[in-house]
Amino acid sequence: MQDKVNSDPHTSAETTHFGYEQVPVDQKVKRVAGVFSSVAGKYDIMNDIMSLGTHRLFKRLTVELSGVRKGHQVLDLAGGTGDLTKLYSKAVGDTGTVYLTDINAEMLTVGRDRLIDAGVVGNVQYIQANGEHLPFPDNFFNCITIGYGIRNFTDKEAAMKELYRVLKPGGRFLILEFSKPNNELLSKAYDVYSSLWPKIGKTLVGDADSYQYLVESIKMHPDQETLKGMMTDAGFDKVEYHNLLSGISAIHRGLKY
Repeated sequence: MQDKVNSDPHTSAETTHFGYEQVPVDQKVKRVAGVFSSVAGKYDIMNDIMSLGTHRLFKRLTVELSGVRKGHQVLDLAGGTGDLTKLYSKAVGDTGTVYLTDINAEMLTVGRDRLIDAGVVGNVQYIQANGEHLPFPDNFFNCITIGYGIRNFTDKEAAMKELYRVLKPGGRFLILEFSKPNNELLSKAYDVYSSLWPKIGKTLVGDADSYQYLVESIKMHPDQETLKGMMTDAGFDKVEYHNLLSGISAIHRGLKY
């Protein structure tokens, strides 16, 4: 299901999904910010739990599929704690730059601290920005990646058009995200497993509600074919996707000509 912005005929207010809940558009950004402010310090631990420990491997595969080389300009959008930025920093070398960008200040701070502690300095810029309104010129980046973040965007279609604008001709846009398992038994098993996340979140972070939202946001995220169509509609060419763990996650990739 697409996370579309809908017009409410009774109130004339625009609404969108916050998990299973319909909320006014102007509230979603604030509520998503509250979720990630709450979990920022434990975000990587919970990613290990939510992805069955595979997200680090999937991020490496995403970088391999990006075709990024020395000297490239890379946007790690909704980059959170910087896992992809760390990998891209090595790939672009001293002559390239990676822009770690997130709408949430707490996540960006955690990412910056982690990268500095890991010795990643000199070719990374940190920018707090909304993915639907980016502070970059047209045709600026060789590659743009969103890792486990696009399901939290208020208007995915608007964000993709903005990303198309700032991507250079010949550049690649990749989305790594939880998706829809294509195996019924696996899907049922994963549903049972994900139902435990709020309890785990309560134990590790003291916050069950944020992880309940994360469960619901995955359920509401468009399936593989729908997301592919959204990328095509935004102007990207040769859009394809690779299912990971039978579709628990997927990598979508498109080009700008």
